[in-house]
Amino acid sequence: MPASLTRALLLIVGLALTLGACTRIDLAYRNLDRLVPWSLNDYLDMNREQKALLDQRLRDHLTWHCKTQLPGYLDWLDKVQRMVAEQAVTDQALQQRTAEARDAIGRVAEAITPSAAELLRDMSDAQVAEMRRAFADDIAEREKEYVDTPLPRQIQERATRMEKRLKPWLGELSDSQRQRVASWSQALGDQNREWIANRQAWQQQLLQAMSQRQTAAFEPRLAQLLQDKQSLWSPSYRVAFENTERQARGLLVDLLQQSSPAQRQRLLDRLAQVRKDFSELKCLKG
Repeated sequence: MPASLTRALLLIVGLALTLGACTRIDLAYRNLDRLVPWSLNDYLDMNREQKALLDQRLRDHLTWHCKTQLPGYLDWLDKVQRMVAEQAVTDQALQQRTAEARDAIGRVAEAITPSAAELLRDMSDAQVAEMRRAFADDIAEREKEYVDTPLPRQIQERATRMEKRLKPWLGELSDSQRQRVASWSQALGDQNREWIANRQAWQQQLLQAMSQRQTAAFEPRLAQLLQDKQSLWSPSYRVAFENTERQARGLLVDLLQQSSPAQRQRLLDRLAQVRKDFSELKCLKG
């Protein structure tokens, strides 16, 4: 069936990112194809040899990831559970958890880079052209959905999306919590534009790297794209990203401070179920 080389190559990175974000963590090993940033959503066709190589590399990386990385995620979840149980969700603690998640993503990105280089190097000029068209469509669709609307509407829609994401973890928000989500969204301002511009810049740099995929410069450049994306950020996006992280931490701290005992118990129960799901994976049972 049609598939995306880029989606598959970044599969594990997307998984780790999802784990770090702690949003769809319980579905990670059931819906792997949905968890990847920059996916092409089935825009590219692979030939039989590419599919066979991809399948083998994915099996190898998933086995490595499950056996060597998931135990660390269980420890990470334990820390998060203690933070909630002890009502110790602070800005400093969240910065530490974020740094740990970022380190985990870095380990995965480093592990998959050689396979990514091998698979991408084998792409034909026609597939690269297809990738270019897919990237253009991706940006156009996101601009239409997230940017080509008045800023007040963007802010309202962002708040609505956040409330929807929070509901499975906290249940219904109180009026004060909804107001806090609204102020969080307001503080992000025109962040949508910066986010999409950065996404587009990354895509264009990957396409530029693909023009050198038969040279010795390709793998080091791909390593930078996968392992050290921050070094490629524009100054404006760096400022926007730092603000986004700061605002997100502030939102979480305030929501937990405003939470009811029932909301905290719901969050603890959900985290416990997530941990149980991962601890029962076959790779963790030897």
